[in-house]
Amino acid sequence: MTSTTAVLREMRWWDIAPVLELEAELFPDDAWSAGMFWSELAYSRGPDATRRYVVAEDPATGRIVGYAGLAASGDLADVQTIGVTRDHWGGGLGSALLTDLLKHATAFECAEVLLEVRVDNTRAQKLYERFGFEPIGFRRGYYQPGNVDALVMRLNVHEDVRDAADRAAHGDVQEPVSETGTD
Repeated sequence: MTSTTAVLREMRWWDIAPVLELEAELFPDDAWSAGMFWSELAYSRGPDATRRYVVAEDPATGRIVGYAGLAASGDLADVQTIGVTRDHWGGGLGSALLTDLLKHATAFECAEVLLEVRVDNTRAQKLYERFGFEPIGFRRGYYQPGNVDALVMRLNVHEDVRDAADRAAHGDVQEPVSETGTD
């Protein structure tokens, strides 16, 4: 576990290659493609933006050590992906990335945030629960090609997102996150 003062910033097109390397390392069986990231980034800028993609950069090395993405439509947002390098698991970087996404969900005026997480990814599930996400169902065989089920979780954003983020940041358990991913 490395605790770092990674700098969060908006993901740009030149970040796709290092993010793809991290994707392949973390999720070799169901990694996103370059086209998927290009498609998401196409909706992340300008007055009609409906996406938020962020990277965490190690200021000492310039290395991308994490990333996350959110899609918004109407009053509903969906956490698309979160990934953190293994050497940064447990240091609070997943919490920082999720906090950024939830603040942007509020800025997009979303009332709910949904996500899917692998049923075997208990670390990520615990992180989401600390932020107030609750399980609402399953998607059978969602993650391919492994045919792994997804747990669907929801957060009602009627409460102040900063309060949820503060509760998570001050929790006793700092579980790392690898990905929620929607492919």
